[in-house]
Amino acid sequence: MTEQADLILPNQRAAFGIPRDVVWMNAAQMSVLHRDVEAAGQIGLKRKAAPWNSPPVSFFTEVEEARSLFADLIGASGEDIAVCPSASYGIAAAARNMSVGTGQNIIVFETQFPSNVYIWRRIAAETGAEIITVARDSEGGLTDPICAAINAQTAVVAIGMVHWADGTKIDLVSVSQRAKEVGAALVLDGCQYFGGCPFDVAEVDPDFIAAPMYKWLLGPYATGFLYVAPRHHHGRPLEETWMNRKDAANFAALVEYTDAYAPGARRFDMGEKSNFALMPMVVAALKLLRDWRVERIAATLDALNQNLLDELGARGFTLPPEHLRSPHYFGVELPANAPADLAQRMAAEQIYVSVRGPKMRIAPHLWIDEEDFARFLAAVDRHLD
Repeated sequence: MTEQADLILPNQRAAFGIPRDVVWMNAAQMSVLHRDVEAAGQIGLKRKAAPWNSPPVSFFTEVEEARSLFADLIGASGEDIAVCPSASYGIAAAARNMSVGTGQNIIVFETQFPSNVYIWRRIAAETGAEIITVARDSEGGLTDPICAAINAQTAVVAIGMVHWADGTKIDLVSVSQRAKEVGAALVLDGCQYFGGCPFDVAEVDPDFIAAPMYKWLLGPYATGFLYVAPRHHHGRPLEETWMNRKDAANFAALVEYTDAYAPGARRFDMGEKSNFALMPMVVAALKLLRDWRVERIAATLDALNQNLLDELGARGFTLPPEHLRSPHYFGVELPANAPADLAQRMAAEQIYVSVRGPKMRIAPHLWIDEEDFARFLAAVDRHLD
């Protein structure tokens, strides 16, 4: 059995090009670009500047590589992965393929990120279904309340894979099992999960998962993926693009219109998926994660965060219960002697965290080193009354 210490990755700050006077502990808002990912973007821009150097097949080869890399990351097949630009796009595609009617309900949890809320509000308004918003339990947990809220009238459980505001852990296997007991679909927002936590899609067996690239997947904005369970491969996509059709690579036959889609989840691909500037960055980022291995990223961040929690606890911050804490980021409540604008004061010193609701959200990554750690704690000490 691999010891936890063997999973710890060496510090990667030098590979991210962060100025020495910047402490970016806000990966849950947006990741920094690794130098390899940035370089891939520069290559992509130059390729778009000279399109005569890109044969027609290039519209498909890089996209297929990205599809396969992301599939490997979550234990899926490339046939299960669609390319999409955002969580809201992917979840809207999922919603189009849900059967929801009058008298049924859709489960979300309180203060859930809106990308997995607004489309369900529309569907509820159009169908007469009910939105059930689940509150946390007395410890701040969500798993038991979600499972308890699911009933025979539940059509869809539409939740984040963790709580986006503070990383509260959710037992997705238990939620999935309960949803299956009543025949409900499970639609997940993976924005704050993939790249920071290991995941095996076979263990959870969701219906759909939306996964933007710009946070823990270390990629560019406006790129991402949609996992589509095989049982939905014959569903209806949001867009009817030429690129999601069978034999689309045959440019000479584009106006020989066909109703046949490309195989697997490709019918759900967005239009213009072959973004010649961004797709090379997506591939580069996914290769980084493949080489580092997500279980090692999670173990490394977990160790760093445990040290941070120990220090913040000693300073009077209210810490999350350990069994509810995700490995990659967390939220803490400020002590009574902390200014309400603590995060803003720290930002003025180029030390960046975020405030989400009543908590300060702290989300470091492999670029945080001992000097960053010390600067962060010194700033906290200066601003406590």
